[in-house]
Amino acid sequence: MKSINPYTGELLEEFAEFTEKQVESAIQSGQNAFFSWREMPISQRAELMKKAGQVLRDNVNKYGEIISLEMGKVITESRSEVEKCAWVCEYYAEKAAEMLADAPISLPDGKKAKVVYNPLGIVLAVMPWNFPFWQVFRFAAPNLTAGNVGLLKHASNVPQCALAIEEVFTKAGFPEGVFQTLLVGSDKVANIIAHPDVKAATLTGSEKAGQIIAAQAGEQIKKTVLELGGSDPFIVLKDADVKEAAKVAAKGRMINFGQSCIAAKRFIIEEAIYDEFVINFKSAIESYSPGDPLDENAGYACMARPDLAMELYEQVEASIQKGAEVILEGIKPEEGKAFFKPYILGNLSSEMPAYREELFGPVASVFKVKDETEAIAIANDSDFGLGASLWTKDPEKADQLSRKIESGAVFINSMVASNPYLPFGGIKKSGYGRELAENGIKEFMNVKTVYIG
Repeated sequence: MKSINPYTGELLEEFAEFTEKQVESAIQSGQNAFFSWREMPISQRAELMKKAGQVLRDNVNKYGEIISLEMGKVITESRSEVEKCAWVCEYYAEKAAEMLADAPISLPDGKKAKVVYNPLGIVLAVMPWNFPFWQVFRFAAPNLTAGNVGLLKHASNVPQCALAIEEVFTKAGFPEGVFQTLLVGSDKVANIIAHPDVKAATLTGSEKAGQIIAAQAGEQIKKTVLELGGSDPFIVLKDADVKEAAKVAAKGRMINFGQSCIAAKRFIIEEAIYDEFVINFKSAIESYSPGDPLDENAGYACMARPDLAMELYEQVEASIQKGAEVILEGIKPEEGKAFFKPYILGNLSSEMPAYREELFGPVASVFKVKDETEAIAIANDSDFGLGASLWTKDPEKADQLSRKIESGAVFINSMVASNPYLPFGGIKKSGYGRELAENGIKEFMNVKTVYIG
């Protein structure tokens, strides 16, 4: 398993994949840990999670550099990602006990009952490379605090991140076996899910990966949460603050160099302000300067792998060949290189990849619409439904339209972003289940009814 710097192509380190014996040993260690971990008072588990947050804050530069070197994210964003992980640890350290408190129920016949929340056991987390710390911590912080234990199968191109995350919990004083990283390929996942001691699985990844994990877990009748792709609409109505919308739109498309499920990808603009928006949007994207991932002033560096850069370019080229307008022109990536230059495409039709597919990188699809009705129709004309951004100065209109948008979240006059306080997840082919907030900590709990006769 190779750790390669996508910016330089340098081999950073190589790791041996776990053997079947090592995997079995890890599962057994997790199961043994679960029996005592679930009995520990939640206040003690919360205190350990708080310490994990402190470990992250104390090592923000170290872990940020690992992220940048291993997947190409610029260092300022990498450090912010580590800080955000500390935030989610601290959030659940503070809130978990209240969220999982017994809930009394009074019945009409005078009898009583209550709902109690019991952890399930080992949860397998199959995680992606694009936010290699955050995706893991938004699973681990709630679930470990709740009394579950975690096994991490991380993306194969970020093994150093995977091991660093395990190190965080070790340094924080978590008992052995409560959180473990498994250095295994995708071909080992089915057997791990099938193991009787593994009770559930969560995946953040592609639609295809979601189909596979859901099928494997379904065969075993095991709970899953899937956070998959997105092609988020960014709708700007004619009464919006156009310059502010364009600035935020550029940030929404360029954050993490566009490699984000909840990045704004389809920009749907009322025709009365279309030209003004496009001018400001293009200028804002052009203001991002390329550089080394460790350069403090770099706006972007490169994509996470050369094959991803070429795949994105092929989607762009196929759209152009079908008639897409090039509003901002990038370049063809060099063979074996992860460098990419942002594109903006317009004049899109439904047979183009830029209309129909998720573009997982810095390519913006821009649509001109005659009114808000057409804007909502195009926004919903997608297989995905993760997030959406809606821009208007009319609060009543914003409320009405937000209810019509088919997505797991709508952010009004703001960029879509995950936040420990807000439920996170999608509908349609963007997946099911929720992470974060109170919803997230209860996904892998046994919601148990206790009736008192």
